[in-house]
Amino acid sequence: MEDDLGVGEPDGGEGPRPEDEPGTGIVAAFGRQLKLVRVAAGVERAELGARLGYSASSISSYEQGRRIPPPRFIDRADEVLGAGGMLKVLKEELARAQYPAFFRDAARKEAGATALSVYAVYAVPGLLQTEEYARAVFRMQRPLLDDDVIEQRLAARLARQDIYDRRPAPLLSFIIEESVLRRPMGSWPTLCEQLEQILLISQKRNVEVQVMPTDREDHGALGGPFSLIDTAQGQRIAYAEVQDESRLYTSQATVRVLESRYGIIRSQALTPRESSAFIEKLLGER
Repeated sequence: MEDDLGVGEPDGGEGPRPEDEPGTGIVAAFGRQLKLVRVAAGVERAELGARLGYSASSISSYEQGRRIPPPRFIDRADEVLGAGGMLKVLKEELARAQYPAFFRDAARKEAGATALSVYAVYAVPGLLQTEEYARAVFRMQRPLLDDDVIEQRLAARLARQDIYDRRPAPLLSFIIEESVLRRPMGSWPTLCEQLEQILLISQKRNVEVQVMPTDREDHGALGGPFSLIDTAQGQRIAYAEVQDESRLYTSQATVRVLESRYGIIRSQALTPRESSAFIEKLLGER
């Protein structure tokens, strides 16, 4: 999934979620709850920070809803302050809030998927990105993102890559346009590191990476990037992003069209072995 473009209504019943960036919604609600619990326990910010391994300024940021705390902080704060689960109960919603509002439903589906098929047009898919490549992508976003938001989204993106450690392992297919692999996002060293990571991940038995060469005369998916997600319930849904909109598609008619397109470009792209050789060749050119 290219997963950083916008907000829109899904097809099939899951309505758009309101924006919930730091300082709003569940993030601000957790901050107020944390402060109430801390004050009730008679613990100063600096003391709580020292006991949990965080600075007083970090505690302040969490309480003011300016930053989203990591799950380990929530668990430890709940125990140290004797909150009895009042903080832990918000952990799942806060985890969802790490993502831009438009991507949260897709992230939840992705996390439990049995198979994913991803067609990438603009950038290397998030599940394949290195930390530096991902940071470069976020830093280029316009309007500019605050540094805290960049770090928050970076952590969330890298956490998605836990999918490679899941058992049973999901089947993952990626088709990436050649132009993506030639674009030095951030810098040439960043791109080289990224290409090396793609090669490394493509060696996993449950992962296939294919390159769509620019010189192909036939192309079955000129409508833009999309992903197919197979859920544990046996349903296949589709996800697509463009500019400031994203959609989850659940209707069979729409999903079948995108299934057909993916099958066509999979046959038009280089095979996984040819793709690895192609990426190795690109690395040799640097």
